[in-house]
Amino acid sequence: MKVHHLPFYKTGYFSNLINDYLDKNSKLLEFYENFPNIEGFKKQINLKSNFEAAKRKTLVKSLNKQYNSFKTSDLTTENIMLLGAENTFTVTTGHQLNIFTGPLYFLYKIVTTINLTKELKKQFPKYNFVPIYWMATEDHDFDEINYFNFQETKISWNKNVTGAVGRISTKGLDEVEEKFISLLNTSKNAQKLKELFNNSYSKHSTLAEATRYLVNELFGEYGLVIVDGDDKALKTEFKSILKDELIENTSYKTVLETNNKLSSNYKIQVNPREINLFYLKDNLRERIIFDTKNYIVNNTSISFTKDEILNELENYPERFSPNVIMRPLYQETVLPNLCYIGGGGELAYWFQLKKYFSVSKIPFPILLLRNSVLFISKKQLHKLRKLDISLEEIFVKQEDLISEKIKEISEIEIDFSQQKLFLKQQFTGLKELAKQTDVSFLGAVNAQEKKQLNGLDKLEQRLLKAQKRKLNDVIERITLLQNELFPNQSLEERTRNFAEYYVEFGDKLVPMLLSALNPLKLQFSIIEN
Repeated sequence: MKVHHLPFYKTGYFSNLINDYLDKNSKLLEFYENFPNIEGFKKQINLKSNFEAAKRKTLVKSLNKQYNSFKTSDLTTENIMLLGAENTFTVTTGHQLNIFTGPLYFLYKIVTTINLTKELKKQFPKYNFVPIYWMATEDHDFDEINYFNFQETKISWNKNVTGAVGRISTKGLDEVEEKFISLLNTSKNAQKLKELFNNSYSKHSTLAEATRYLVNELFGEYGLVIVDGDDKALKTEFKSILKDELIENTSYKTVLETNNKLSSNYKIQVNPREINLFYLKDNLRERIIFDTKNYIVNNTSISFTKDEILNELENYPERFSPNVIMRPLYQETVLPNLCYIGGGGELAYWFQLKKYFSVSKIPFPILLLRNSVLFISKKQLHKLRKLDISLEEIFVKQEDLISEKIKEISEIEIDFSQQKLFLKQQFTGLKELAKQTDVSFLGAVNAQEKKQLNGLDKLEQRLLKAQKRKLNDVIERITLLQNELFPNQSLEERTRNFAEYYVEFGDKLVPMLLSALNPLKLQFSIIEN
């Protein structure tokens, strides 16, 4: 196995914000605390070293309860126990409860997390580092998670759902299983996938339980600890900040202030509401809104006075669910966490939260962009070389890539730069002559120059089209190859499911990723397979 690397900015798939962060651009310095390097982690350990013992005790107790009916590896069991020790810290990633993990990058998030804990242990041997997967069990956008793609087929779970997705019954997933199985071959690895899907969803009653089982089967032996935030004891630790949100609207004020600064250079990922909480109960998860007098639960008849909602919070903290703005603070309140690992879109909204963390007196975690991967076979590499396309060039937009390659291999030069330069030189003389007459003549000269240059542009494009027709075979080969590597002209990790590679690699897939990916290299990885 050989791994190639490419700076993230050269792929064209990452935002200016992320590229600037990786480049340590000064425009972003006030929006984060420590950078993801060894020196940054040294500082972060000191920053988080005063994490309360009582919170550790609550965390361990909650995790033991959550894992009560699940078989765990010795390493995961040990890691849960270690979370009670003051010299133990976590590295966290989070993700929605996508059916059968959803897109490939779900695996890359967790692999990055596990690998980082290993690297930190090497660098700081007197401390323990536990990899955490935070399940987004309280999300309610079912349409974002109810499908996965396999062999260019979208496999969907069609079901009417309300409330938090983690509480959804797994009934009805047998139809999804049948469709998935119909696409699998008869290999040993395919059989394992069938068993994994069945054991995950047929033998567990809720989507949260099914996801815990699935992820534990894939990563449990590496000590991964899975946290469900839909937990009364954990919410109790967050109660003071929930109260502040209801009364003071601190998240709204601080994030709005940050957005005003951040928006001068970057696109804002999320906008805060005055109250960034949902009311969570049974099959209900709806926004809490203050209407100048009472707190109402959106789209319901539920209403509270100030005293009533504070009493509700005191007795039932589990009924208050943070949205995307507050969930990061919740995680960092209940975990002795050093680093959050996410994709570009996720990290973008974390940058909006630094001020909110500061005001709340919670240490802001290191933000690390997860590993990104493109798998490429030896056969595909051979085709690239025959087409004289580099690994960097394969990321170029298809139409631009085709145009550049046609220009390179064409026997006729498809570049009118010299002709355009010659034309401009001729018009320079005409402009000098025009200055000696009147303004209207100079305007006519400028207009004619523009017309002539536009004419050359059109001729150049016509010549390019003619050569494309002549070299259509090359175009078809480039198109076919790039479409294989970039389904729907996007990174495959955002589209394909891990099952496509599990059919090929089986149980070797996760170890291969763990071996190939370096969490602190901060570059895009291309794996030859």
